[in-house]
Amino acid sequence: MLRRRGQLAALSIAAVVIIVGVPLWWRTTETYRAWLPVSQIKDLAKLQLHLSADVEVVFARGTVTPEQQKKVPLTQTQDEEHTVDEDTTLRYRYETKYRTATIMEEDALKKPTAAEADLSLHMLSESPCGSLVVYVIPESSSLLPEDVNVYIGQRRTALVRISAQMRVGKTLEQLLAQLEPQIKQVLQVMSFSHTDITVALSDRVRFRPGNKESIADSMRAFKSSPGYEITFSLLNPDPKSHQLHWDIEGAVQTYIQPLLTKLSPLANFSMDSQTLYYTMLGVTPRFDSSFEAYTLNADSLAHVINPVEARLGSNAASSNPVLNFLLYVPDIRHSPLYIHDHRKQEVPSNAFHSPRWGGIMVYNVNGFYGSETEFPVHVNINMAKVMGVFLAQLRLLLGVQSLSPPPGFLVAPCGSAGLADWELDRLMWSRSVENIATATTTITSLAQLLDQIGNIVINDNIAQQVSSAVTSLQLAMAELEVGNLGFALQYSKEAILASEKAFFDPSLLHLLYFPDDQKFAIYIPLFLPMCVPILLSMLKIVSEARQRRREKQAKKE
Repeated sequence: MLRRRGQLAALSIAAVVIIVGVPLWWRTTETYRAWLPVSQIKDLAKLQLHLSADVEVVFARGTVTPEQQKKVPLTQTQDEEHTVDEDTTLRYRYETKYRTATIMEEDALKKPTAAEADLSLHMLSESPCGSLVVYVIPESSSLLPEDVNVYIGQRRTALVRISAQMRVGKTLEQLLAQLEPQIKQVLQVMSFSHTDITVALSDRVRFRPGNKESIADSMRAFKSSPGYEITFSLLNPDPKSHQLHWDIEGAVQTYIQPLLTKLSPLANFSMDSQTLYYTMLGVTPRFDSSFEAYTLNADSLAHVINPVEARLGSNAASSNPVLNFLLYVPDIRHSPLYIHDHRKQEVPSNAFHSPRWGGIMVYNVNGFYGSETEFPVHVNINMAKVMGVFLAQLRLLLGVQSLSPPPGFLVAPCGSAGLADWELDRLMWSRSVENIATATTTITSLAQLLDQIGNIVINDNIAQQVSSAVTSLQLAMAELEVGNLGFALQYSKEAILASEKAFFDPSLLHLLYFPDDQKFAIYIPLFLPMCVPILLSMLKIVSEARQRRREKQAKKE
């Protein structure tokens, strides 16, 4: 009887451990992993981008015959497909609409200059972001000089001149076929190009540009970011000799702020300025007797930045990239100071820029010295000259490419804003694709990490950020496909912000979780003393049951 009670007690304890204890332990120690849209993330790993641009070709009076005009308006669609790698495919669609000019547009095309015509056409109707309008004008038009066939304006408008031979005795289809090469050249200048889009995918695919200019452009500009910090610094290494005054606040408002206002759809910008005294360059200039001046050659420019950068300071409260613009006034012992290029020629701007860092300009004040000069010399810096250089450097560092137009093209100056509308569109195309590529890479990498390490907690906040990033990516790609560039850029920015928040969430830190060997080290001392008696009792019960069964069989025989 006593043995029977012991067996029942052992069985009861084993049942409680198996039925209650093990599920309770499993439930209380399991890793919480919220649901993630894994199938949608896998679809994003195979990136298929569709970019669509709307082009409107307007024929002015005298560019089409009456027979050709009967077939207008007309719409044509051209598709291109490029396979970047096995996981990335690009498809471009150009939807071209042909029509004749309205009476008001004809009046605008009669302006004395192309710039005035461009402004008048812009006042009539503003083209949406990402679209282009090409006006075809007759050979007799006085808007363009004789050696210019295409004019690129400050807005989203271009003027293309055709000769009378192109239209006489030909059908509309033949006219459009002859006009197509010029329209393609205009698109390459004013809209996105395959090279620009491929460069924007550099975070996702390995890009091997075919020319040195593409390599320089892709390496010079800062990566896409939600915000940028711009710092203007005046370096005065000799305050005993030079008392410098620069109206940086007024100069920024006049020259820099219009550009940043136009770039506001891309990112947020903040600016600050400082004056640093007794700050020397990291390289000692050499005196060149042939120029009777001190010089810095191109090979020594790389050693200038690091010593100066240590004095600049940084904004620890912000994680945004910093663009540094330094104005250096040489001390009296090394003045004047000029920068020379690799060909030993003087750089006209007396400035240089460092990729993804900023620019430095040397400002000589030796013209203020005289035979009876009293020190310190009071110097009012010419901010128009300085900001002209900084503005050009800022455009390059933000990714605004300086294109060389094809022969016969005339590109209008960008104006007071420092940026033409079509240049903004080109940058928005590139940034949208870059954001999508970066966000997809981040999300797919996070999904692979969470799949490989099963004991990482996926809390609801991470799941929400991942779902938000996936949804924003899908919306951005859909807007690109229909040509809504503004919405595509906005959704791509939301996608990259959400993906980075999820990827860098503190709860994903590896040190918060125990590897399997540490788990065994914790659980074995806890469960082994309890499990051994239970297992031995169970083995004894099974052994006794088998022994009884053998005895019964022996009695029957």
